[in-house]
Amino acid sequence: MAVTLSSSVLDRYRRFSRFNSPYPAHDDGCAIDLYPDSEAGISPVAGVVRETRTVGCPDRPYAADEDHLIVVELDEDWCRRAGAAPGTIARILHVVPEVSAGDRVAVGDALGPLTRSGFFGQWVDNHVHLGFRAPGANALRASGSLPVDVDVSVEPIQWDGTGAVVERGPTHVVLDAPTHPAPGQRFAALASDDGIPLDGGLAHYAGGGAFDELVDGAAVSLWGTRVGVARGRGVAWDPIDVLANGERVVGLSLFAARDDGFGAKIVCPDRRFDLGETVSLALAPSDDPIRLGVG
Repeated sequence: MAVTLSSSVLDRYRRFSRFNSPYPAHDDGCAIDLYPDSEAGISPVAGVVRETRTVGCPDRPYAADEDHLIVVELDEDWCRRAGAAPGTIARILHVVPEVSAGDRVAVGDALGPLTRSGFFGQWVDNHVHLGFRAPGANALRASGSLPVDVDVSVEPIQWDGTGAVVERGPTHVVLDAPTHPAPGQRFAALASDDGIPLDGGLAHYAGGGAFDELVDGAAVSLWGTRVGVARGRGVAWDPIDVLANGERVVGLSLFAARDDGFGAKIVCPDRRFDLGETVSLALAPSDDPIRLGVG
């Protein structure tokens, strides 16, 4: 049984993604990352905090060496609205808890500040990670989450792959395109050639997904190149390279967003692009595709 997040929950965040991660919790869309407008970890759920726990994470020079888990036993009313069984448990990561066991939280409450976790790639913005466990399941294990659905329309954006650099980070750049069709009013995402809004790390993570239903086995293409095949709730990426001005880069981040700074995020730790530089993206089949793991 999938747990479905409503628009009243998702509208509290500027972006979300179910597949843009290498971690097993995101396999087949069984977790969702929610990006607030601020550095506050805003609760997407209502219920009673069962426990909080500090956990270790990969050692990254740009990130904290520990993360935090907040386990919430969900209210029956929240479960009913989300189509979840009574007693379903929420798991929230990447927030330094300012709540304790026994505290009641509502949707929109501040749980604590976001933390820059070693679970992130350097190009990943701070966010709230949310997953769910069935009643009676072990909430502390990393695996075993329920599928997550979203009850919100995501508008497809067609784009030719060309834009100018408006932001540069140590391992990424952001382009001024594609532009959001209606910032602040609804969510939108880069679309496939067939108009399907896409999700995930193309193709630096093994799989991605879509914000519309796909027929199992259906091919997915972008810019005239087949990029993958629908498998279950996700998309298994084909072995492809992402090219920026003809040179291979790590990949392209895909997500649903409603903020006006929508532009494409290119993951490129080994390639420098200058502010204002025009970048044209293309895709090509590869014998040795980049695939990032969790190490």
